[in-house]
Amino acid sequence: MSERTLIKGAIVLTQDPALGELPEADILIDGDTIAAVGPNLDAGDAKVIDATGDIVIPGFVDTHRHTWETSIRTSAPDFALITYFGSILDKFAPLYRPEDVLAANRWGALDCLNAGITTLVDWSHIMNTPAHADAAIQGLQDSGIRSVFAFGFPNTSLQVWWFGLDWGGSVERIDGDLARRIRSQLSDDRGLITMGLATRGPNFCKPDVVQYEWELAKELGINVTVHVAMDRFGYTKGQVKGLKDMGLLYPNTTYIHSSHLTDDEWLMVRDSGGNVSLSPQIELQMGHGWAPAQKADQLGIPVGLSSDVATTASTDQFTQMHAILSSERGRRHQAAWDEDLDGNEPTPDLITSRDALRWATIDGAKVAGIADYTGSITPGKKADLVIIDGSAVNVAPIIDPVAAVVCAADISNVDTVFVDGRIVKQGGKLVAALDGPRRDILASRDHLLSKFGDPEPGWLPVAARARA
Repeated sequence: MSERTLIKGAIVLTQDPALGELPEADILIDGDTIAAVGPNLDAGDAKVIDATGDIVIPGFVDTHRHTWETSIRTSAPDFALITYFGSILDKFAPLYRPEDVLAANRWGALDCLNAGITTLVDWSHIMNTPAHADAAIQGLQDSGIRSVFAFGFPNTSLQVWWFGLDWGGSVERIDGDLARRIRSQLSDDRGLITMGLATRGPNFCKPDVVQYEWELAKELGINVTVHVAMDRFGYTKGQVKGLKDMGLLYPNTTYIHSSHLTDDEWLMVRDSGGNVSLSPQIELQMGHGWAPAQKADQLGIPVGLSSDVATTASTDQFTQMHAILSSERGRRHQAAWDEDLDGNEPTPDLITSRDALRWATIDGAKVAGIADYTGSITPGKKADLVIIDGSAVNVAPIIDPVAAVVCAADISNVDTVFVDGRIVKQGGKLVAALDGPRRDILASRDHLLSKFGDPEPGWLPVAARARA
């Protein structure tokens, strides 16, 4: 008989339109599955968790994170995108050993679980060798997180892999044989780790490379995820149009950032069944542009939120919800002022806290391609759940529970986390032993900093330069 758990008496924000927001309800978990949701469920012999006054949400979904960069967390707080390319990708990435990728992916995935992120799209452009790929997958497996391993390409030379020796686009292809081998390992499309393809796309690559990589994704039966329209520099302009011209607007493609898509390109994304992954904190901080969540949502395009890079900002969905709610409402307020609307009238067409929570959960699951079995608290779906402590000093008293999650709560309030029906965090602490993973991530940091040097006077902290 499978293990059964009853979460009792909680405020349940199901993110299922048919079930809505339940002010006091129970959730019955049977093995890895949500068996029932509603008031006064019969627990039978189930283990009972009293969640009276607490809030239960579906696990957050991070739709795009370069998890391998966890080893160098906060190394680049003041970088713009172009500086990131030149230092993180061109200088740090080639130094990574497989053991650095293992340590970073494991620690980064544990970081996710601690923050209530139950699904991570690991955008893994650190495939410097087959051993690097295996290490990335091992790190995810060790943590127990649900993940989409977005298999990418090496980062051994910025020019070779991103711009090409003639600055007209790379001629280097993703390793198709390695991708096929990994696909054979990750063949269960409802398993704890599934597979996607992380690609560079038009302008960054020669057309024949783009064609090859998109056709490889089609051959493997996996979805493509690609950065587009960021920071307005030439390589990111017109990428979606370029894909259309090549007949490569595949359904379920994730377009990351999308800050400067043209109106025509937005329609191309919508009409082809694409979606967007936005990293609002990073996009604002590093100069990509605004995170256009409202534009996408109005067009019916699924929106997912992501943390992108640990080098430069916080890696949790509370940060992303705060950033998107503030930036998109701020932009709309400014537009209303510019339109000379009556200052005594409320600004129209504002996004809401419920939009932000939806993007962080069920819509994020749509972007990740897993919404048919997770992303909402729906009977029959996987039990990926988060219990938020409703009694915490920064959360209580609760008036609007969605506002409590989106506007008040933070990582410290993530009390209990379930992934696939298993408790991975309880009583505010991760179940996993952290001493070994912490030792490995610190050793990785020290190794990488010792090899990096100091390319710009004063860039690395004094302590790091002393070690180098």
